[in-house]
Amino acid sequence: MKSLIVFLFVLLISTMSFAQVADTTQVQEEMQKPKLDRSKMYYGGYVTLNFSRDYSVIGAQPMVAYKLTPKLSTGVQATYEYINYKNNSDYSGSNYGASVFSRYRVTPRLYAHAEFQLMSYKWLYSDGDTRKTAPMLYLGGGYSQPITRNTWLTAQVLFDVLNHENSPYKDWEPYFSVGVGVGF
Repeated sequence: MKSLIVFLFVLLISTMSFAQVADTTQVQEEMQKPKLDRSKMYYGGYVTLNFSRDYSVIGAQPMVAYKLTPKLSTGVQATYEYINYKNNSDYSGSNYGASVFSRYRVTPRLYAHAEFQLMSYKWLYSDGDTRKTAPMLYLGGGYSQPITRNTWLTAQVLFDVLNHENSPYKDWEPYFSVGVGVGF
């Protein structure tokens, strides 16, 4: 099942290319135009706050994206988490990583989401700690609710379909997030 989902995702991404034929005058005009239309950009992010009896997590995930079409966008996101374990001795560490993602608007408020993330996790073991890298391929979707004309509240659920041995997620365990977007 995982292989089929990964194959369909790769097929979908590979078919999203296009070409156009243009004369020399049109090419020269295109070269003089700005390459990046800032009105098609949006940014936002997520904040992580998780407090329990055993540990605390505080993190941030800023992101920036660009609308390729009115329905399709792509972007990048950075992730940082500070973790403090409260077992026999105080222990803390940092997790960090980056990701690239695409979103496709199914309706004005619902979107499909695909994201490849590479995270570096600090794992605590009884004989010490170690750092491990985990690749993750998230697939899922979300809902965006306008707060103001250019500001949106987003909620999404994603699943890590790679399930790499270093991933902190169990098979098909959902990853929930809520955040704010501007210009979305």
